[in-house]
Amino acid sequence: MIPTEKLTSIVKRFEEVEGEMATTSTPDDIVRLGKEYAELKPIAEASREMLDAMGQVEELEEMASGDDPEMAELATAELEELKSRIPELEGALQIMLLPKDKADNANVILEVRAGTGGDEAALFAGDLFRMYQRYAQLKGWKVEMISASESDMGGYKEVSASISGDNIFADLKFESGVHRVQRVPETETQGRVHTSAATVAVLPEPEEVDIDMNEADLRVDVFRASGPGGQSVNTTDSAVRITHLPTGVIVIQQDEKSQHKNREKAMKVMRARLYEAERARVDAERAADRKGQIGSGDRSERIRTYNYPQSRVTDHRINLTLYKLDQIIAGDALGEMIESLIVEDQAARLAAMEGDEG
Repeated sequence: MIPTEKLTSIVKRFEEVEGEMATTSTPDDIVRLGKEYAELKPIAEASREMLDAMGQVEELEEMASGDDPEMAELATAELEELKSRIPELEGALQIMLLPKDKADNANVILEVRAGTGGDEAALFAGDLFRMYQRYAQLKGWKVEMISASESDMGGYKEVSASISGDNIFADLKFESGVHRVQRVPETETQGRVHTSAATVAVLPEPEEVDIDMNEADLRVDVFRASGPGGQSVNTTDSAVRITHLPTGVIVIQQDEKSQHKNREKAMKVMRARLYEAERARVDAERAADRKGQIGSGDRSERIRTYNYPQSRVTDHRINLTLYKLDQIIAGDALGEMIESLIVEDQAARLAAMEGDEG
């Protein structure tokens, strides 16, 4: 049972924030308090409901043991109903109180790369990218293309985009890894099923305060962008290559005709990659305590298989198979898969917390 003192302190802090918001006029304070208010409101409301239920239990227990038989009978029936509801309230509240990943509400950079399988892998990378585009559209998120390298037969050798909106990383964080497809390629005359793969990386975009990137650590090279087969697509040195010297991370951007825009996009990707590298380093240090984590977010980890002949999608981390491949690859049923991963992660983290408390 969540201690009463903890619930009371949550409600008290929420009321303090509410009061401060009514009196402050400083823009920075308004933003800070607004963020805390939005995070605390659902937790405070659930805490109030829980405290109210606990208070009612005490009152009903007193009435049930009273001298009036009729009142005692009514109180006993109501008490049973209330006591059966409390575990549900507590379960929902415990999930709300799980430690938050500070990147959960971040915008993300989505990168999809064709893996093994040649042209078929590039076509599959295109299918995956469109699946996420459609899912983002359904969620009301904004997708902005950063760069794309198309393959000869369609699809993408690699493609990246910035996705902005609410709670994006919280939703997409479990999509990083190797996605495998089993299907008959359009070019296959024998009708044989081929296996190919594509890699997905979901990188949270850091806020300015999250990562300190020293300009002295960056080497910026400019060069002339070129198209397929080496043909020139620009007559000026507009393409940008940025190298982060301490880590060796390299970002190349040449999709825009403006050097300034290419540099801007490259810096955005660089910040996200360095931020993710730092998060991965911290995660590795906590490896012994990661009982509740679904997968590692490692791009080399095979996480999901899309089997077209059987119209099934299997997520190997939680052993979930859904026989609705068409709806998932169209983006419409991807949410069902994502929701299952989130629920499983919450359950595992709750179990890990209870184990630590025990």
